[in-house]
Amino acid sequence: MASHPRSEFRDDYLSELQVAELQLNAIVNAISPERYSWRPTDTARSVSEVLVHIAAGNLLLLDQTGTPAPPEVYGTLAPQGVQRIFTIIAKNQELGNTITTQADVARLLHSALTLGRESFASTTNEQLDADATLFGQPTTVRRVYMRLLTHMHEHMGQLIGYVRMMGMKVPWPDPLDLVKAAQESMLGKTALT
Repeated sequence: MASHPRSEFRDDYLSELQVAELQLNAIVNAISPERYSWRPTDTARSVSEVLVHIAAGNLLLLDQTGTPAPPEVYGTLAPQGVQRIFTIIAKNQELGNTITTQADVARLLHSALTLGRESFASTTNEQLDADATLFGQPTTVRRVYMRLLTHMHEHMGQLIGYVRMMGMKVPWPDPLDLVKAAQESMLGKTALT
């Protein structure tokens, strides 16, 4: 079995981040603007609320890595500590209730995804190993970035469920469709020989 060259954590992370970005942007564009208020039940987040939650969650987590929450979104915040986090969380709740149109959601999400990618790409290995706090628990900056990516994929799964409940297919090649096409192709070749 041939071995593959080891890649750096940074390269792997950026690759996975790109997958999440491409899929989120595909979902943003695939769901029609009038469906952004759709929710599967009265107690679940709407499409727009899930997308804003992803963006706002990224901004909160980035703030925990030392990348300041954008003042144009959050205004002036306390320097550090619990008050700062509570202010960001309260603002994030407000954003979920007020940013509802496809265009506004897409703009916030794009801004948060870009900030996350640029922040991670400019972080050194030493900075990734630095001490951080994640919701009051001591950790590393690396783990906070991992939580950011995990959070994005967690809610990507939720959005995939929403898309399918709305009677749509996911807006990228479905692995099962690819397997089926490969099997049909192989069967076709076998029949010809």
